[in-house]
Amino acid sequence: MPAARTLLVLGAGASQLGLLEAARERGGLRVIAADRDPQAPGFALADERAVISSEDEPALERLARAREIDGIVSPGADWPVGVAARIAERLGLPHPIDAATAAVATSKTRQRERFVAAGIPCPRTFDPGAPDLPFPCVVKAPDRQGQRGLALVGAASELEQALAEAAQEARYGQVLVEELAEGPEITVNGIWENGSPVVLTVTDRVLAEPPAFGVALAHVWPSLHATDEAVAVATEAARAVGIANGPSYVQVRITRDGPSVMEVAARLGGGHDAELCRAALAVDLNALAIAFALGEPPQDMSGASSASHVSGGACVRFLVAAPGRLVAVHGLAEAEAVPGVEWVRSYRRPGWELPPLRRGADRAGATLAVGATREEALERADRAAQAVRFEVDADAP
Repeated sequence: MPAARTLLVLGAGASQLGLLEAARERGGLRVIAADRDPQAPGFALADERAVISSEDEPALERLARAREIDGIVSPGADWPVGVAARIAERLGLPHPIDAATAAVATSKTRQRERFVAAGIPCPRTFDPGAPDLPFPCVVKAPDRQGQRGLALVGAASELEQALAEAAQEARYGQVLVEELAEGPEITVNGIWENGSPVVLTVTDRVLAEPPAFGVALAHVWPSLHATDEAVAVATEAARAVGIANGPSYVQVRITRDGPSVMEVAARLGGGHDAELCRAALAVDLNALAIAFALGEPPQDMSGASSASHVSGGACVRFLVAAPGRLVAVHGLAEAEAVPGVEWVRSYRRPGWELPPLRRGADRAGATLAVGATREEALERADRAAQAVRFEVDADAP
């Protein structure tokens, strides 16, 4: 038998679970998962765990060299995309994007420059001290994701604090100030090969029924707001960033003036977008991302280009919990018994801390459901989510 190839996966958190599961299903592959959290849930799916931050480039490169890896991949997280591309380049490994493309893909500021040069609609940016700065406006840390350093500024009196907080979160102290783009948000997930894209799922980001301690989001397919123009704009935005191979993830606002591109990522979406795609279209985006990372011909590309619906609707619904020490999780079996529910996941085990819900990484879990329509899929995902109860000790030290 041929020796198993070795894949290094940057991250073992909730956003990497789908790819780690796909790697295990594939077989003939030795998987090393790297994450700074020793309790990361994805470690259970890996052959070897490395308690190393997915952003610690020198340590990851030493690990990659020592293990003589055959490929490296960063699903679901922005900054490690650049780490993976640079390590692959220095080690002569195959990779869907090069380091130069990764530098653009991991910087909202550089992306805005590319969009403007290519005539792609996106929010206008402003110098923080500009006299014509509109309010409300949005202040961001341009090299962060998951709402870190993000603030909606309603008045000039709020600007200084928002700028300081964004600069503190940003890796290099830079901030991005842009106009507020209002309207429904869609996510366009695709796969590229040699400059040719295949658009797969276009989902809506909606608010589900929230509990008292946070807001629950859901990604629902098919989108009610996607237009041919919006999908075309998303595709051209990914092209402007330099993506020609591998997955792309593009967020677009549908404003009253038309589609406006918010950001592009050269990776799989971090909200189980690939798993939703498999449930909706029977296209395994996780398997395709693994193939690209290993330099293999993506066998499913022909299937992706001719994918047909296997369900009328699909929904990923995120679970939220009150902050504190998790005592127990109840209702998982009941939730999984809801018709159309593909799976229910709790990201944390009893004894682990549940932080206040501030960004995507603070979610407690998720459920994926399908249905004859998008409405039925969302209703089933909601029903499953309501069955799950996180018992939390809010006073635990």
